[in-house]
Amino acid sequence: MTPIPDHTALILIDVQEGMDDPRLGRRNNPQAESNMARLLADWRAAGRPIFHVQHMSTEPNSPLRPELPGNAIKRIVAPEGDEPLIQKTVNSAFIGTDLEDRLRRAGIDTVVIVGLVTNHCVSTSVRMAGNLGFNTFVVEDATATFDRVGPDGIHYPAETLHTVELASLHGEFATVVSTDRLLER
Repeated sequence: MTPIPDHTALILIDVQEGMDDPRLGRRNNPQAESNMARLLADWRAAGRPIFHVQHMSTEPNSPLRPELPGNAIKRIVAPEGDEPLIQKTVNSAFIGTDLEDRLRRAGIDTVVIVGLVTNHCVSTSVRMAGNLGFNTFVVEDATATFDRVGPDGIHYPAETLHTVELASLHGEFATVVSTDRLLER
């Protein structure tokens, strides 16, 4: 893998306590937050730019509503110091926020995206980053998703959804890498 530029931003999406709500169902990649924390520690040690994204749900039954404890960022990857916290109300970290402007003002053209969940807010943000012209990486083992039932009534395991979503992103919107591979750079 070609080394990533020193000024590459790490973007952590929706790593919130509410993602542990049992109503969301079974999840893959139980080590995702640990891998996110490894990447975050590396970025902090190198003094690279970091952006945290927090979903401020407007859905009545969401555990990510601002007034609920589930809205809090998980301690393992919580912002420190002056690390920016971008709040959003839709799936994309770029819509209704100043994330793109912050990245461009800082001269950042490469981003690494991790977080929850792979086939929703992570995917939407990765697709937008790619479409906006950012050189985009998504970290396969620092993202995760949940089992889902499709409109056809078929149960789709989290592992299948995760793998298919990453396959859809790779080479089109982003480069999919592992935590270890990225840290080797």
